[in-house]
Amino acid sequence: MPEDGGTEHLEPVSGFVVRVRGALAIRTPARIERPEARRAAVAILVTGEPDPAILLIKRQARTGDPWSGQMALPGGFAAPGDASLAETARRETQEETGIKLGADPAGGLDDVSPRTPYLPPIVVSPFLFPVPSRLPAVPGAEAEAVVWLSVADLYDPRLRRPFRLQLPGGVQEFESIVVGEYTIWGLTERILHQLGELAGL
Repeated sequence: MPEDGGTEHLEPVSGFVVRVRGALAIRTPARIERPEARRAAVAILVTGEPDPAILLIKRQARTGDPWSGQMALPGGFAAPGDASLAETARRETQEETGIKLGADPAGGLDDVSPRTPYLPPIVVSPFLFPVPSRLPAVPGAEAEAVVWLSVADLYDPRLRRPFRLQLPGGVQEFESIVVGEYTIWGLTERILHQLGELAGL
């Protein structure tokens, strides 16, 4: 978010984690039933600092990966040994960022699934993991970079942009958030939008 020389930019995100936790405590996350889809989970790491931040990764550019090079929340596909989707989110977070999440998640958000037929059928379950501060993170094999982005920036309406993508059926426009060199769109933008609604932003 552009600097204004004061603390006004922090006011909308004050108590962000507390508000999200309170909203999750009184609702049941909506689950998507797609028998043909692979199940996946992501972790939303949010700091409890006065200027809270959310951890994102930039995926490695890889041939054949439909999400190659995109910004994402740490996570991935469920493995046979995972006891739950929350465990999938914890395991993938450690693999992709080096951060070991010991506590259970504070709650789950609604499932999301691609809206376009050009992507593989998957269902992603997001889980909230509050953390005290911006923990040190190291990119794993599937991540090019790991970054903490300020909640104040992620929910600044001035940083929202249309993202246009050439698809086989023509150019399609998506909502996106542009923070510095990072553009966040697709499933990750939809999860962050859902999180912001829970926080009343």
